[in-house]
Amino acid sequence: MTARSAPRRAPKLLAAIVLAVPVYGLLLGLGLVSLGWNLLAVLLRPLLPARFGRTLGRQVISGAYRCFWAVACATGAMRIDDGCLDALRDERGLILIANHPTMLDALLLVARLPRSACIMKADLMRNVFLGGGARLARYIANDSPRTMIKNAVDDLQNGGQLVLFPEGTRTVSKPINTFRPGVTLIAKRAQVPIQTVFIDTDTQYLGKGWPLWRVPALPLVFRLRLGQRFAPSQDSDALLRQLEQYFRHQMEQRAPDAQPACQSTRAPTLS
Repeated sequence: MTARSAPRRAPKLLAAIVLAVPVYGLLLGLGLVSLGWNLLAVLLRPLLPARFGRTLGRQVISGAYRCFWAVACATGAMRIDDGCLDALRDERGLILIANHPTMLDALLLVARLPRSACIMKADLMRNVFLGGGARLARYIANDSPRTMIKNAVDDLQNGGQLVLFPEGTRTVSKPINTFRPGVTLIAKRAQVPIQTVFIDTDTQYLGKGWPLWRVPALPLVFRLRLGQRFAPSQDSDALLRQLEQYFRHQMEQRAPDAQPACQSTRAPTLS
């Protein structure tokens, strides 16, 4: 950097620092709350009946994420339209699948769906920031495909909801990655429908390859919208191909300039 260019770069550096404060302040706060709850959940799990622990664990996680989004909207860091999920919050025995543009996607869905469980990587179930709460809520580990499918089916038949990202990882190949098997087999065995959800966003923040330290442009904009609901099928492979084709077509047709208004500022309800 030359002496002449330094004065011009200083305002940009200052602006980047100012932008970073709300984003990373929010993430730090969420991390601290998550750590505290997960340590408490480790103590609660052996003391509580499994059904009560599952309900409590899922409600606390959902409520914490809703508070996070409410604060994010109030600070102007984010604009979120996720009210479409409210119609599903009390529905029993339902799989919800969505595209997966960023690391924040599961938080968006679970925040509005206090009955829901996620399928998590086995190493995350042992993570100090996530593991205790996930085990109390009876989230489902993916270490063994057979056990994963059995636990998912049992949870759905007991009235739970399951949040899944059939791409298996954050989107790399636009508009979506190839879908991985599993979701349609779970639907077939549990005999529950699959509700599609689309996550539209104007940012690549925390997408695949985005470094955590890189400050995004604010506000981050997310809009969730419900798609078609699919009945379970005896031909789970054909249904998986149908789902992927449907997602691909819908996402290629979506409007890229959607600007949702924030609807996450309502106080969370735990029920």
